[in-house]
Amino acid sequence: MDLTVVYNRQIDDQTLTLVPSGWTYENTFVLYDRETGTLWYPLEGGLMGIQGMHFKRWLREIPSDDTKWTDWVKGYPHSKILR
Repeated sequence: MDLTVVYNRQIDDQTLTLVPSGWTYENTFVLYDRETGTLWYPLEGGLMGIQGMHFKRWLREIPSDDTKWTDWVKGYPHSKILR
């Protein structure tokens, strides 16, 4: 089961900051963006705005891969971790 998903945060030439809303629906966390307060619900293919300024708009899922740090750093040796 893959629990990691990456979403495009760009909408109308604006970059959104997605954070947990504290709400859940059908055992799934609902996100909101700090810029407009829109609530976003994850569905197949992306996040759908379920309330707020971007109601019924989409933030599409971006393809991504899970990897181990040791494998990552072999391919990208100058990578750094922020703490």
